[in-house]
Amino acid sequence: MKQQTPKEKFKTSVGGQALMEGIMMRGPEKICCAVRRPDGEIDLKMEDVKHHPWQKIPLVRGSLAMIESMVLGYRYLMHSAEVSMGEDFEQEESKFDKWVNEHCGPKAQNALFVLAALLGSGLAILLFMVLPTLITGLLGGVLPLGRWPKVILEACIKLSIFVLYLFLCGRLPEIRRLFQYHGAEHKTIACYEAVQELTVENIRTHTRFHPRCGTSFLILVLLISIFLYSVLPWNNMALRVVYKLLLLPVVMGISYELLKWCGRCDNLLTRIVRAPGLWVQRLTVFEPDDSMIQVAIAAVTPVLPERPEDGLW
Repeated sequence: MKQQTPKEKFKTSVGGQALMEGIMMRGPEKICCAVRRPDGEIDLKMEDVKHHPWQKIPLVRGSLAMIESMVLGYRYLMHSAEVSMGEDFEQEESKFDKWVNEHCGPKAQNALFVLAALLGSGLAILLFMVLPTLITGLLGGVLPLGRWPKVILEACIKLSIFVLYLFLCGRLPEIRRLFQYHGAEHKTIACYEAVQELTVENIRTHTRFHPRCGTSFLILVLLISIFLYSVLPWNNMALRVVYKLLLLPVVMGISYELLKWCGRCDNLLTRIVRAPGLWVQRLTVFEPDDSMIQVAIAAVTPVLPERPEDGLW
């Protein structure tokens, strides 16, 4: 069937995630995971998108969507590792992984994916929430820092840790390839939004940066948290961290709504809001090669709606 397209450039809700030697694309109704196998062929895995009532509730949907994305992303990341490594993956599989595959049903495995996502979230909270507060508190005990100098110092430490973490990740060969697939995902969606045929030649000409990127969401979370957390007390470090955790769903909700707004609109204000995210994407989105773009095409084609207006952002 010939792909129908609107008459002018548009914003689509189609998005994705880079995987090990692959890409997961999510459309309005379908999810497709495309992974390059060791023999060079592309493995495809499809599933239906699950719709939830909370997805229509502003502010609430932000944190819940983040949790859902982390669970889904971790599950597909494990799947891509298994497919891309082939028999080598089976040889390196731990006893725990074998026990899970043999004794746990789909619900139990999903619960383990949720647990893994929560552990990853715990590490992020430790790095970007607890550690900056701890360092600032220790320096405040040595230096005569007032309230606002502490707020500024904590913000600088938080952003520095985040940028340094992404920079070091990009230096690892395996992560760099994953970031290249990230670029293939962005460029392919940009080509689709520009109403051009999805070919390697067309996709290669498009930008690798996109305002609806997970990296942009994370930097928005950090920036919004700096403003909201600035009103929290400094007299008790442990209590400050507790307040931060309680406010985190609010921070994520606001960040999600801002991301949706920046993805839909293009004006001076939205360009200012999304500028930090687009800059930080230089650390997480690299130029892909043609084979990666082929994987992106294979992943996105099955999830595109028959009528593009059904998938507008």
